[in-house]
Amino acid sequence: MYKPLQAAVLASPETAGARWQREFGAQTGAGRIVVNRSGIEVKPLYTARDRPADHDEALGYPGQPPYARGIYPSMHRGRTWSQRQLIGLGTPADYNARLTELLAQGTTAVSLIPCNSVFRGYDMDQVHAELLGTCGVVVNHAEHMDECLAGVDIARTSCSLNDPSPFTLLAFLLATAKRRGVDWKSITGTSNQSDCLSHYVANHMFFRIALPGARRILVDHIEYCNRFVPHWNPMSVVGQHMQQAGATPAEALAFTLSSAIQYAEDCIARGMDPDAFLPRFTFFFDISLSFFEEIVKFRAGRRIWARLTRERFGAKDPRSWRFKFHGQTSGVDLTRQQPLNNIARVTVQAMAGILGGLQSLHTDSYDEVLSTPTDAGARIAVNTQNILREEAHLTDVIDPLGGSYYVESLTDAMEQKTLALIAQIDAAGGMYQAVEKGLVQKMIGESARGFQEKVERGEQTVVGVNAYQVEEDPGSRRALPVPDPAIMQAHLAAFRQYKARRSQAQVASALDALAAAAGDTAQNVFGKVVEAAGAGCTHGEICGTLRRELGFGQPQVMI
Repeated sequence: MYKPLQAAVLASPETAGARWQREFGAQTGAGRIVVNRSGIEVKPLYTARDRPADHDEALGYPGQPPYARGIYPSMHRGRTWSQRQLIGLGTPADYNARLTELLAQGTTAVSLIPCNSVFRGYDMDQVHAELLGTCGVVVNHAEHMDECLAGVDIARTSCSLNDPSPFTLLAFLLATAKRRGVDWKSITGTSNQSDCLSHYVANHMFFRIALPGARRILVDHIEYCNRFVPHWNPMSVVGQHMQQAGATPAEALAFTLSSAIQYAEDCIARGMDPDAFLPRFTFFFDISLSFFEEIVKFRAGRRIWARLTRERFGAKDPRSWRFKFHGQTSGVDLTRQQPLNNIARVTVQAMAGILGGLQSLHTDSYDEVLSTPTDAGARIAVNTQNILREEAHLTDVIDPLGGSYYVESLTDAMEQKTLALIAQIDAAGGMYQAVEKGLVQKMIGESARGFQEKVERGEQTVVGVNAYQVEEDPGSRRALPVPDPAIMQAHLAAFRQYKARRSQAQVASALDALAAAAGDTAQNVFGKVVEAAGAGCTHGEICGTLRRELGFGQPQVMI
């Protein structure tokens, strides 16, 4: 039992704080200034003096403004995050087998990542066959999507599609739903790569169509989904790409929020009501190893977004104020050296996301740095979440770090840093113009270089890379074999047969209508993409048509 110190001890002329400061200085010498990845100074100790006078008001309660403690009253105590493991593998049959296995192990939602050929906007017969399926599943038309999701009740299972503009994967999903007799109003999920600005800045392979055209298609996509697929999230604003490219957590948060501001303003300019589209805005963030910094990134993001939606856009519906986000543990923090150490890294990252209040989570497999995850790696990744939820009991208390002197002070500092960066983007004319000018790319490049220089100088330890190295047997880095060439060739042959047996007249008519819509701003381009998918058009045909009409994507790279 705790017993208070006697009065004689407390009567010392030197205060306890002063004594600690003296003794701390004696043990550490002059001391070094510690800063986190965002450049925010981190003191060695935080006390009540670091808590602002309006602390309780800034903290609030879960489900209530300012939302620092979470966007729902019960948070993970009432409903845990969605376990949304990213899966990309070989053929649709390969994908379905892995998905079925992970669903049986506790995954609760679908996340589909297509082959790099799909990300680049091409069909499988337009690229080198040996590359097919090595980084994702080869999905080129609606029947492929149907096969990927065989046995999955798409009316009850949320589907996250890593689907850049022009959103052919969602079009294939809607065609599948129509074929199965599923009402589009029951379809839930997210167009998880809808953020064309983040692609332009930091994910060049994904960038298929020139930026002005991609911008228009995105607003068409939001407008169409709000009308016909009302429970789908057509807007996922992605901070992950920019942080993985080198942005600090504060920069990633600021650039993501600035992108969301831009997209909201674009929708308003189209004549859309903020309370009609903002509830379907979601966010997608990287979770780095900077544990406390990541937690406060999400806490600050909730406060800023709630204020922006009300004060800047006049949103009145509380659903518009919610900062809903998916988190993915950071692949750039993982190492090829001693890859089993990545299990610990992913666990720390996942804990930061959970304590930060995420709504869905993907945990990387330890072997993702080597290849598409092996079966064993994928199981460990899923069970990492199961252990944190059910064995470590991280869901028992809402915002358990709330009220911490350090966490609250750091949340305030993160918010201030983020707001200053948003103001800088606003001064450049908004996110679209800041990206066109190369301002955002330049800032990310400088941050990436700064972090790498710290690693090279040894100021930032990376276990197994610049410290604690060991001699390794190259054979210990086992990776998933590439897809069986015979199986992939059979998939390619079946694709050619599919194209030959379609109604060529229907395909030509649908592509002509798509091209006409691209040249007519009164028409909704995504609506024509959906019609083309239903008519049997392939991914490459749809992307190729829009590239011809709207221009090829050529991202600006700052040197």
